Amino acid sequence: MTLSTLGSYLQISNNLTKWENLTASQPEVELPTAYYKANIGNVKTPSDLVNNYRLFSYVMTAYGLGDMTSYGKGLIQKVLEQGAGSQSDLAYTLNNPQILALAQTFNFAADGASTTSSTAIQSGVVNNYIEQTLESNQGKSDPGVELALYFQQNAPNITNAYDILANKNLLTVVQTALGISPLTSEEDIDTQANMISSKLNVSDFQDPTKLQNFIERFCALYDINNAGSSTSQNSDVPNAVLSPSSGSIGFSTSLLSSIQGISL
Repeated sequence: MTLSTLGSYLQISNNLTKWENLTASQPEVELPTAYYKANIGNVKTPSDLVNNYRLFSYVMTAYGLGDMTSYGKGLIQKVLEQGAGSQSDLAYTLNNPQILALAQTFNFAADGASTTSSTAIQSGVVNNYIEQTLESNQGKSDPGVELALYFQQNAPNITNAYDILANKNLLTVVQTALGISPLTSEEDIDTQANMISSKLNVSDFQDPTKLQNFIERFCALYDINNAGSSTSQNSDVPNAVLSPSSGSIGFSTSLLSSIQGISL
């Protein structure tokens, strides 16, 4: 039986350590991880990193930048050479939170040759890589699960509505959960930020229970929005989903009640 997005997400999030360990043990993850651990300590400069394709590819994947590995070598080297000490640095002006996070971890400008000896680089990057791989693997069968897992990992770092608007994945989850049309992305950014702020208190994401409720709401609405392509041929999708007796997607009455009652 095919699980709903909500069912798949809960199956993983409720046993996250188990799923991460299973992902880490896969040969396609285990081998590059072993190489990274054995060699990252030898990297002393940004040039050392970007010129070792296996290490560079691993790091880029760990920060969700894997699609830039083949063409972003020069840009990332400049970012890492400048560091992230000033708002005028390239890491900030690119307005890409993943690149900024990478520059803040691999802070060669501040820490020099000792940069790669830090715990964040020795183990933190490995954890990121495993999480990114887990999300990507789930996304192959259900993009909604990938988005939900991504939001679970990154939402606690959100400080304002602009952080959401700067990240496509975070924005997709928030728009879906709040019923905001993607077409609003064409509006002025301040207008979008005000709209999100009026509907959502981002500090709620610091509360694990509120964060989980929000993600469950996203998953349920994602299933509803995509039911036409993945579930029955019933044209009256909302009624079919919301009816406890229909069993179209398999949401419980208590869950649907909690979805409708979540305070945003």
